[in-house]
Amino acid sequence: MTSTSLLVIGGTGQISASVVRQALRDGLAVTVLNRGSTTIRPVPAGVEQLVADVRDEEALVAALDGRRFDSVADFLTFTPDQLASMLRVVAPLTDQYVFIGSASAYQKPPVTLPITEATPLFNPWWSYSRDKIACERLLRDEHLAGRVQATVVRPSHTYDETHVPLLGGWTPIERMRRGDAVVLHGDGTSLWALTHSSDFARAFVGLLGHPGALGEAFHIMSPELLTWNMIARDLADAAGASLHVVHRTTQVLTDEVPEWTADLCGDRSHPAVFDTSKIRALVPGWEARVPFAEGARQIVAWHDADASRRAVDPWVDDAYERLVAL
Repeated sequence: MTSTSLLVIGGTGQISASVVRQALRDGLAVTVLNRGSTTIRPVPAGVEQLVADVRDEEALVAALDGRRFDSVADFLTFTPDQLASMLRVVAPLTDQYVFIGSASAYQKPPVTLPITEATPLFNPWWSYSRDKIACERLLRDEHLAGRVQATVVRPSHTYDETHVPLLGGWTPIERMRRGDAVVLHGDGTSLWALTHSSDFARAFVGLLGHPGALGEAFHIMSPELLTWNMIARDLADAAGASLHVVHRTTQVLTDEVPEWTADLCGDRSHPAVFDTSKIRALVPGWEARVPFAEGARQIVAWHDADASRRAVDPWVDDAYERLVAL
């Protein structure tokens, strides 16, 4: 089984756009299907674009119109109902359906480290993660019943130049530049994995058309281990700013800013240490090439290139002020 044609459901997000570019570089015939409304990451020349609302099953059928693809990578399915609809349309059109799950679905808190693909899926804090878990269960049943040939990929915290990996996005970077304090959960020393989307994409494309990927789940992330203190320092250095950090417990943070509860309790407040041997075995030679210090410089450069990208969110700014003052 070799994949020469790829349909990407999505294709303009911070992860899927990198997959599209990598697949194109690797010589695949790439088609993207989305609403055609995103301008941040335009579809590259040489990529076919189909326009449809993926939530409209009839529109999806019409857009695909009997087409067939060696692999389909679905970046826009988040709930079991959406998955059931997607499978009705695309399962007959491909030899490999790749579902994008999430490493946030792994057991929280983890009982053992490092996290492997066999770690139980259990996240009581975050509905997004629970929905992804439910999708995986449905997909497993469909695969075992022979109605689809499925692969699951679980990204961890994956970013491109548009994404600031701190709570509140760009606003804490502006606070650093103003000389104001930013807040980190715990004492800032818990371990975290940040993966540049280009590194993710090279491993992901290696799974396409691989017979060893069928019926299997893989997580893909950089082996670089960072503390949250290190992440904040790299961003401050890239921004040419001073760094003043105030540490608050996760309980204090979620009591004061309950909107951050799912993100903190369901993901960030737990150590993210992963065993990547499974993806390395199937995609030999893959390695992460972009350390976060370089990624941080890309993030700051992208935001600095356009003043509209550096807008301060007053709600976030106020949340940080309240937390600093406690």
